[in-house]
Amino acid sequence: MQKKSYQRIAIKVGSNVLTGSDGTLDYKRIDHIVEQISTLKSRGIDVILISSGAVAAGRSLLPVTSRIDTVSARQLWSAVGQVKLINTYSELFAKNELYCAQVLTTKENFSDRRHYLNMKNCISTMLDNNVIPIVNENDTISVTELMFTDNDELSGLISSMMSCHALIILSNVDGIYDGDPNDKNSSVIENIKVSDRSHENYILMQKSGFGRGGMHTKYSVARMIALEGIDVFIANGTRNNIITGIIEDENISYTRFHPNRKKLKSSKKWLAHSDSFAKGIITVNQGAKEALFDLNANSLLLIGVTNIKGFFKKGDIIRIQDENGKQLGLGKSQYNSDEAIDLKGKKARMPLIYYDYMFLYE
Repeated sequence: MQKKSYQRIAIKVGSNVLTGSDGTLDYKRIDHIVEQISTLKSRGIDVILISSGAVAAGRSLLPVTSRIDTVSARQLWSAVGQVKLINTYSELFAKNELYCAQVLTTKENFSDRRHYLNMKNCISTMLDNNVIPIVNENDTISVTELMFTDNDELSGLISSMMSCHALIILSNVDGIYDGDPNDKNSSVIENIKVSDRSHENYILMQKSGFGRGGMHTKYSVARMIALEGIDVFIANGTRNNIITGIIEDENISYTRFHPNRKKLKSSKKWLAHSDSFAKGIITVNQGAKEALFDLNANSLLLIGVTNIKGFFKKGDIIRIQDENGKQLGLGKSQYNSDEAIDLKGKKARMPLIYYDYMFLYE
């Protein structure tokens, strides 16, 4: 079959792929994943690995007493387990004469445009020097309220930020089923178009044994990334040669989200994932709403704003909604909240949000 011609791929590996039934790291499975990535590298494909497993590795290495609280236990396991996890990857990649590097991040790192670009530059430098970035959330210092739902969410942010051509999300199931995966009459939905939301009825709100997310998170991330023009695959990482099989277009089971043909600009990619960082809410009238969704690119003018809630500074992310409360999108404010309130409904020297720094929901 015809091979897919991707030049840069993000691969997310879940805890249930990397650990055995006893909760310890499955070295044979990790080695097989490393071998597949090494094969892609030999073909000149850039690979960014988003890997879970630190907490599970730490849990198996260091059982804790019941006196420790849940957050402290997770921080401890993450700190201990991350060392074990990255050393395992380093040793296995070295057998293939490849270097890997650890990238630990938090959700807050994506809230500021400058931090976002610094991280992008760091990972770009690694790729330019043939180093494989291994990204994971820094659970040791992450604030609970600002933690990623799961590394699925992180993988979406990374693949968007790094303009990957494909994102492969590996779990312990073959993809999204049209029913209960445990039902023999259910089958994997092979292809999903971003315009078709009928499959949401089949998503089960299940969580894995070690991860924080489930298939609902994977579906949401996959659909968002496909809307940005990136191919997304949800597949079973416990199956042999699953990564190379996807790239070589072999007859294997997975769910593919077909991408939107329209590519987003870098600034809009950042905004697309910034909803949780929004500091205020802007309500616009019907005329402004129609102007925003017009075929011509239009900025948001203050004359069309009817209400402003929240306190924000110039450069902060703000939500845009219509007068019925429907969420329209996100944007980077050119004014602070006091200035915006004073100029609300009036003509101003510059827009509240420039078009290039605005992301609108479809």
